[in-house]
Amino acid sequence: MKKIIVLIVLVVSGFSQAQTKSELVKHFEAYYNQMKAQGDVQGVINGLTHLNILNPNQAISDTLAYMYMSNNKYVQALNTIGIENKANDSEIATEIKAVSLKALNQADKAIPHFEKLFAKSPNLLIAYELADLYIQVNKLEKALEKTEYGITNSKDDVGITYYETQYPYQVKSKAAFTCLKGLIKFRENQTANIDAAITLFDQALAMEPNFNLAKISKEALVAQKAKKAEKN
Repeated sequence: MKKIIVLIVLVVSGFSQAQTKSELVKHFEAYYNQMKAQGDVQGVINGLTHLNILNPNQAISDTLAYMYMSNNKYVQALNTIGIENKANDSEIATEIKAVSLKALNQADKAIPHFEKLFAKSPNLLIAYELADLYIQVNKLEKALEKTEYGITNSKDDVGITYYETQYPYQVKSKAAFTCLKGLIKFRENQTANIDAAITLFDQALAMEPNFNLAKISKEALVAQKAKKAEKN
């Protein structure tokens, strides 16, 4: 008799917990939708966090990580989904890892994720990110490979945005990749390749006269060349 009573109690308790969990899921789904409607970012994150605890799944984790990334909370984004390059990662998870690791100056770790994105959908923006990252880690052959892809496939309606000035500005993709090629050329041999790099910066400026990065890069090399000439 005692065994039957215990069994009944366990069944009732389990049903009650399942009902409570179901009610909580419905509550936080409604909370999440309301926060989204109000544009309350932290509320949306809180709602997704509760839903992920109550009913863990990849879609919720990816959405939560994306919200963190979109609000420049890169560490939190990576803590949510990890940094490993997993075969079953969704495209959004791969993008989150790539962008967040790049933002945290982890170029070596960001590259595999950007390469995965590029392999699935080659495009100029990802090619530029990869070329830039490869320059940062001094893998110049890889950088040049992506740069040549960019120059060959450039389109006037695709721009690259820069942030080194007070206000962001955009230049045509071909000018952006030509400037990158100048940087690579200089990195390859900082003595012998000064003139070749300056020529590439001039080409970029011919396409985009207000291209600040190309302008300051050229000016730095011209000044370096003049300084060497004075010493000689």
